[in-house]
Amino acid sequence: MKTRFSSIAAMLLMAASTTVYSQPQDLPHDVRADTLSRLPPVNRDDLDDYGKSVYDRVIGRYNAGPITGPAAFSPHMPRVADGMDLINQYLRYDSKLGRKNIEIAIIVAARAFDQQYEWASHAPTALNEGASQATVDAIAHGHSTEGLPKEDSLIIRYGRELFEDNHVSSATWAEAVSLFGQQGALEIAAIMGDYAMAAVILNAIDQHIPADRPARMPED
Repeated sequence: MKTRFSSIAAMLLMAASTTVYSQPQDLPHDVRADTLSRLPPVNRDDLDDYGKSVYDRVIGRYNAGPITGPAAFSPHMPRVADGMDLINQYLRYDSKLGRKNIEIAIIVAARAFDQQYEWASHAPTALNEGASQATVDAIAHGHSTEGLPKEDSLIIRYGRELFEDNHVSSATWAEAVSLFGQQGALEIAAIMGDYAMAAVILNAIDQHIPADRPARMPED
């Protein structure tokens, strides 16, 4: 099997900038300029052996930073990060849904939590994996799914029901099973739950986006 980057790092590693932030931002008083969040950076030398192993896998031993996003919060809770990594490794890369549909499910979750950091990373990835601009726009702006490919439409409606109604209707579930099988129908929820968890943590630490990475999701 081809070796991959750690999935938490890969989860948003393209969004975990390793360049110095070049543009000033008007940050809240409790958000740090180095991490763009409420969390201080972690010094690897301050971690125990278990924490160091997670740090090396998620961030990289010789990564000079600055590090933001999930890669930044992970070493603050290495045992949680270890579990997240295990789950995300499968859901992000090997889910039965396939790469395009995985990314659509991710940005549905990001939109549900208004999570700009996740959106800025995964909306472009969704497009790169074959999602149409119309699909991404429907998610971003809450538009109807009419006219979208049936799989895209199903995933969007499934997520809206799940996050807005706390329930997936019988008709939507049956459609998901018809398109993806029972395991695939379950994995839609698992992917959305995985990225919802990351979104909740990113929102809690008030993670900002580096100034040179435009937020692509409407603020409303």
